[in-house]
This record gives sequence, C-alpha cells and structure tokens, in this order.
Amino acid sequence: MVKRVIDMTDKLFYKDVRGSEFEAVVTDCKKTENGYEIILDRTYFYPEGGGQPADNGTIGNAFVSDVQDVNGDVVHYTDKAFDVGEQVHGKVDMLRRHTLMQQHSGEHIVSGLIHNKFGYDNVGFHMGSECITIDFNGVLTADDLADIEKRANDVIYEDFEPTIFYPSKEELDRLEYRSKKELEGDVRIVSFGSCDTCACCGLHVVRTGEIGLIKITGFQKYKGGTRVTMLAGRQAYEDCAVKDRLNHAISGMLSAKPYDIQSAVERLMKERNEIKEQLVETKKKLFALKRDCIDKDVKCAVLFEDDMEPFDMRVLTETILEKIPSAAVLSGNEENGYKYCIGSATADVQAFVKEANKMLNGRGGGRGNMAQGSFAAKASDIERCIRNGMD
Repeated sequence: MVKRVIDMTDKLFYKDVRGSEFEAVVTDCKKTENGYEIILDRTYFYPEGGGQPADNGTIGNAFVSDVQDVNGDVVHYTDKAFDVGEQVHGKVDMLRRHTLMQQHSGEHIVSGLIHNKFGYDNVGFHMGSECITIDFNGVLTADDLADIEKRANDVIYEDFEPTIFYPSKEELDRLEYRSKKELEGDVRIVSFGSCDTCACCGLHVVRTGEIGLIKITGFQKYKGGTRVTMLAGRQAYEDCAVKDRLNHAISGMLSAKPYDIQSAVERLMKERNEIKEQLVETKKKLFALKRDCIDKDVKCAVLFEDDMEPFDMRVLTETILEKIPSAAVLSGNEENGYKYCIGSATADVQAFVKEANKMLNGRGGGRGNMAQGSFAAKASDIERCIRNGMD
C-alpha cells in the first residue's frame, strides 16, 4: 500500500466558486465495489453537504460521479484509477454547479424572508433534480407565498454580493442567524443582506442577480406546517417557458387571448356541466322506457347493455326495481367478461352473489339488496344462473 502524500485537501471551491479547471496531484486511490475513490491535494469539486448535491465532472479521462467530504479530505468517486503522485487535470461541470448555486441561494432567500416575516423555521430541505422542497413549521397561505415570491425577486433585482464569513465565538454568540443544530468550531455564515443570515457550508452565487428568477410553484400542509415547492435560476426559467408554451397552445384551442384563458375555461366548464345535466335527464328517460318495456309479471329482469358504465348500470337497476322484484344489468362481452349490477327490491342479494361468483368465475359484492362486480363466463350461463337464483 502506497503511503498518502499529504493529509488534507485544499478546498479551492471556497476560494472561487466560479473556478472550474485545475491541476492537482493524486494523494490516494482506492478501488471500491463500483469504481475508485480518488483524493487530490487540491480540488474545485464541491462535496455533497449543506443540502447541496455534489459536483460532477472529470479528472483526466475519468468521470466524477460523486464527491464526499470524509474527515476533511474530499473524496472523488470515479470510474478509472490513478497512480498516487500522478498529476491530473480536473474539470467541474459548471452548468450543473451554477444551477445548484442558483437553487441553493434562492432557497436561502425564501427561507430567510419567511423566517423574518412569520418567525417560521426551515425544518427540512431537499434540493432535487426537478425542484426544491422546503418544510416550514408554520402554516402559510397562497397570498403569503405570493408576497414572499415578490420579495425574493426584489432581492435578485438588487444584485448585491452575499457576505460569507467565519465569526469568532464571541461574535457568533451575539449574531442572530438561522441554524438547524448547535454548532461547534469554525462556523461558516452566509448572509444575504437583511433578508437572511444562516450557517451554511454550501456554495452560493457571487451576486444575487445571477439567480435570475425565483418561482414558488406549489405548497401543501405537511406535519402541522407547510411544505413549499420552488424553483430558481435556469430551472425556474425553463418551467416558465414550458408553461408559457402550454398557455399559448391552450389559448389557441379556446380561441381566447392568453390572459383570458381562465374565463374561457370557466365558460367551457359551465357548458360541459349543462350538457352533463341534460345527459342525466336523457338517461333517466331512457332507463324509464326500458323499465316500462318489461312485463309487470316478470319476477327478475336480466338486461345485457352495450358499453355501459357501472354508475349507469346501478341507476338502471334501481329504475327497474321500481316496477319488479329483482333485476340484473350486465355489460361487456365473453372475451373480456361482463360487469354486473344485481339488485332486489325486497331481499338481501349478498348470499346469492357470493354463490354466483363461484359458479361464474366472478368477483365483487356489495351491501344489502345491491351488488356490483364482474363475471368471466358466457352470457347464456350468466342469465341462466341469475334467473335460477333470483326468480
């Protein structure tokens, strides 16, 4: 085993968050089950931490799939090995890095503004590939979040530099800052002016203007508080661009201007509901006609209908039971099976349905005098079974 050359990695990413390419010396290389663990004497690769995912990129011709801080050393997980003492060229995927910084800085701004206005703490935070989720220990409304979103974008427009510093213990004791846990040793503080001051080991934009845009895309009640979904930077722009294209496409379908879509959809829904009501009335009349066509002396009516939905089958069954003691409505075919609705005006049908399911390879049931399910059998066998059991 080759002895390590040096003990700690020089973390260049804290000195220059825009740095992407660098020369370094390999100080350790270990084979793992899925590849190799590479330690360098210096690196721009940010390791996962502070809620921020790790950088990706390349070292030489090896892909860096993950980066972790292990006892002060930055461990790069690669698909190729290197010799200890070898000089290598590293290159960080800066599009990914900058996108993550936009997201992280945007989260700080939103969390800080909510904390300042409502006193709520960020008690959970996840930076995913599609969005950021933040959990707050208090209830927030749509109006609350609309105001926070506006304020967050005002911070972007101010285009100022966030301040990053390491206060002394005495200074830290006097400082008001957000933190999820008690901290010891050197504490890295990231401050976005008056809107947020927080302990954080992550990377952030050099100026707030780099974030570009913050959009709060959703919220829901969660563990007595509120889970907020948001986007920042490129992801926020891409989301808005997709929604804008959809908005224009829908406006074209509705022959309405983009800003008039809501009223156009409301009008369309009103028309749809009126048509549904008319359809319900038409079906009632049709079902009444079917009922009236059945001889009043029939004890059990069995009807096979084409493409009838379970709800309509139940309504038709109930309509028939207004005239005769028992009824069964079925819909389907022998290849795919038949849905059924079986009912009685006076008796419990559950015992019969249980036996019918056994005989006709069926499934389903219900309560009291009504049951619904399906049979996998021939129509003639189904009708015979029902008439023998219900007549």
